[in-house]
Amino acid sequence: MHILELEMLTNDLYKTEKFYRDILGLRVAGKSGSRMSFLAGNTTLIFRHTSSHQPLYHIAFNIPNNKLDEALDWMRARVEILDATPGHKIADFVNWNAKSFYFYDSCGNILELIVRFDLDNNSTTPFNGSSIICVSEIGIAIDDVSLECDALVTNYNMPVFSKQPRLPNFTVLGDHHGLIILSSVNRHWHPTDRPAQKCHTKIAINNNNQIHSLSFYTN
Repeated sequence: MHILELEMLTNDLYKTEKFYRDILGLRVAGKSGSRMSFLAGNTTLIFRHTSSHQPLYHIAFNIPNNKLDEALDWMRARVEILDATPGHKIADFVNWNAKSFYFYDSCGNILELIVRFDLDNNSTTPFNGSSIICVSEIGIAIDDVSLECDALVTNYNMPVFSKQPRLPNFTVLGDHHGLIILSSVNRHWHPTDRPAQKCHTKIAINNNNQIHSLSFYTN
């Protein structure tokens, strides 16, 4: 499954532009008075302005498998890297055959750069923002995780991720290229104490060569 487009909210377009363009190094794809978009590899990342609340999202980006340490050094010069576990910056997801690190964007969203060793995507290019391959995870806060999971499986033939057991409060759908993470509302996003909250999210996916548009809490 591939995430083609991801639309979220921000209450500060200026700070969002500065971060994703100047810190994360993404190319601006479009800009208007209330909306802007960036190219995150194969995913178009869209932010729409809101003045109603402070949204909170968790997003992960795939990067080349051989660039984790280089990416960590590159990002460490730009932002504070969060501890994945006490005293350690890199999270080792043994069951997922993946490693990653975390940081906040300028609006407090939890971002993650992740390498997935089941994918063949090594690179010989020095790491920078253009090394990002795609948005590979988006977290969605859900009142009833099991019910939403069943609906997505039935309506969009979306597989439960083979590396992650299905749990009542946490279920992952998709594959190594793209994952939708369903978390119960107020469950903390790893590795922070920030609770998952309902936020406007629109996702365009390619699942088995079928294009689908998904919307959560749209306004």
